[in-house]
Amino acid sequence: MADFNELPAQVWPRNAQRQEDGEVTIGGVPLSEIAEEYGTPVMVFDEDDFRSRCRDMAEAFGAPERVHYASKAFLSKRIARWVNEEGLAMDVASLGELRIALAADFPAERITVHGNNKSANFLRACVEAQVGHVVIDSAQELELLDLIAAKAQRVQPVLIRVTPGVDAHTHEFIATSHEDQKFGISLATGEAFAAAQACLRAENLTLVGLHCHVGSQVFDGEGFKLAAERIMALYSQIHNELGYALKEIDLGGGYGIPYTAHESPLDIKAVSKDLLAAVAHTADELGIEPPTVLVEPGRALVGASAVTVYEVGVIKDVTTGDSATPQRRYVAVDGGMSDNIRPALYGAEYDARVINRYTDGEEIPSRVVGSHCESGDILIENISLPNDVAAGDFLATAATGAYSYSMSSRYNAAFRPAVVAVRAGMIKPMLRRETLDDLLSLEVD
Repeated sequence: MADFNELPAQVWPRNAQRQEDGEVTIGGVPLSEIAEEYGTPVMVFDEDDFRSRCRDMAEAFGAPERVHYASKAFLSKRIARWVNEEGLAMDVASLGELRIALAADFPAERITVHGNNKSANFLRACVEAQVGHVVIDSAQELELLDLIAAKAQRVQPVLIRVTPGVDAHTHEFIATSHEDQKFGISLATGEAFAAAQACLRAENLTLVGLHCHVGSQVFDGEGFKLAAERIMALYSQIHNELGYALKEIDLGGGYGIPYTAHESPLDIKAVSKDLLAAVAHTADELGIEPPTVLVEPGRALVGASAVTVYEVGVIKDVTTGDSATPQRRYVAVDGGMSDNIRPALYGAEYDARVINRYTDGEEIPSRVVGSHCESGDILIENISLPNDVAAGDFLATAATGAYSYSMSSRYNAAFRPAVVAVRAGMIKPMLRRETLDDLLSLEVD
């Protein structure tokens, strides 16, 4: 049995270490020190970890500008600046995300815009900002964007989001490449090809490429390869029948990451090799230069870069019959589904460790739960925790950098947590903790 005090390297940030006194540090800063200064729950980002993953992804795909950080995973002005400093591009999926990126002075020409139901206001903001790409998600949107660009007297570069009909083997809620879902334009029905024709006819749109995205938290590399092959079949059709060579192929993201000690990361280098080879093969058959391959990782860059620190509160044992041995121990913390909805939404699993000291108790079946008024307010459904975990301990869940804060809520009037970054022994605040004044500021008397 693994030592509970060990920090699984594939799950925790690269600069996380347990010190001789039992304290866990990230970037040289004790997590308990951050918890005491900023309160709990608190999210802690390892800046060097995030930057190193950006560089790894850029190396795998040949250049930083080919990697578009999927900001829906987590976005703040500081993260946007890190992405910019590393030379990566960015994609946004809402007007709010676009505004945050621009507020951080992120170059608009390196922004790709997503969304299945972009409003006229959103599209107008994209054209006015002169974003690098708008990803067309429907024939209706194509017509609207062309009209908006004409009124602005601009020509907007676009990609067509294609639904390639690939089963990504992930949770139904985050699979995005099969036919029966809301994203994209069907490849099988010929609608994607028709959209390409419409783009080429449009006077105020420039078709620069095709886009697809097979889903999120995908570990089957074959799904990415099959999607690339199907997209390149459409690329060939456009080239052969319309005489038009597209400059770019955006193959999306969705690369899976481990959340628990028994999981392994997706081999990004192997995936990139397969994707680049699939694109190069089709280009070689056509006798042309291969298009530039773009990718959109979010979770794979930011997920393992952060942890969330909670304070342990009430502990309850559930026993059966006359047994004195707990059937299960419930360990409640001062957060829950308001700061991490993924376990309730997807059944997501997490790793957790006591970070303020060593533990040496016998490990017993446990469940980490939050403080909200829901039986489903569970952060970790099944985990073995030492029986000496006590009220007042700090417990951290790892790999919470993606889709925790960005999907957070004010359920039970909870305050969204503070978010800080650490690097070289320094703490850099990113987002302050919400306050009662924030909640009351929306009230209209």
